[in-house]
Amino acid sequence: MTDLTSTRPAGLRQPRSYDGVNWIGVRTLYLREVRRFWKVGAQTVAGPVVTTLLYMLVFVVALRGTRPPLHGTPFAEFVAPGLIMMAMLNNAFANASSSLIQAKVMNTATDFLTPPLSPLELTIGFSLGAATRGLVVGIVTAICVMPFARLEVANLGLILWFGLLACLIMGMLGVFAGLWAQKFDQLAAVQNFVIMPMTFLSGTFYLVENLPEPFATISHFNPFFYLIDGFRAGFIGVGNAEGNLLIGAIMSGLLTVIMAWACWAVFKSGWRLKS
Repeated sequence: MTDLTSTRPAGLRQPRSYDGVNWIGVRTLYLREVRRFWKVGAQTVAGPVVTTLLYMLVFVVALRGTRPPLHGTPFAEFVAPGLIMMAMLNNAFANASSSLIQAKVMNTATDFLTPPLSPLELTIGFSLGAATRGLVVGIVTAICVMPFARLEVANLGLILWFGLLACLIMGMLGVFAGLWAQKFDQLAAVQNFVIMPMTFLSGTFYLVENLPEPFATISHFNPFFYLIDGFRAGFIGVGNAEGNLLIGAIMSGLLTVIMAWACWAVFKSGWRLKS
């Protein structure tokens, strides 16, 4: 029997084997995701910032003097962190979901399926790319709302923890939506009928404790409530009266781990991607 390795030309190397993490591949996929949204920054970054400023104009400037302070915090300072987080959530979700649905519709999924990328590496690349967009939108939005609301950092740890994990969670949720959707209409339905209602009904513009029952209790089962509440507490030093920051921090950490495992599982199975 002929030994095939002995007949290999001397100048031809063996295929590279990745025993650990393919960091080159992960970095390439991450940069692909970042450059993809950065090329259309007017739409992916400037657009959400303008939308947030319009919310500030309607809810703060137009109603200036008519809204009482919430927990002793001026209404503008209370609303601003919620609006920033809302923009981060929506854009992190949109980045991963739009990338995958475009790859499926345009038959370019082989760009990241053919290279030696494991399911874990695909999860890392897509989720970090989505989180980057969410964080960039959040930083730019925070800078732009400063003329309307005085943002002070009360707890930097809360801002970083809830801001980063929120973007990662929504990025991985976007992976699921992008894999599930077969066309752009289905993806838009998820955005309009699931993501947007959950963000608006999570205490962005009001205190959840002021809602009538059973809506006040139901709101505490909305994970967006804890993400926005913890992020806001990092700026104003206090969240909703009934919101528990420790519960929110633990919940967000567990949810990130669960979502990461679920993304790994669907990439490994090739669900709606390799078929």
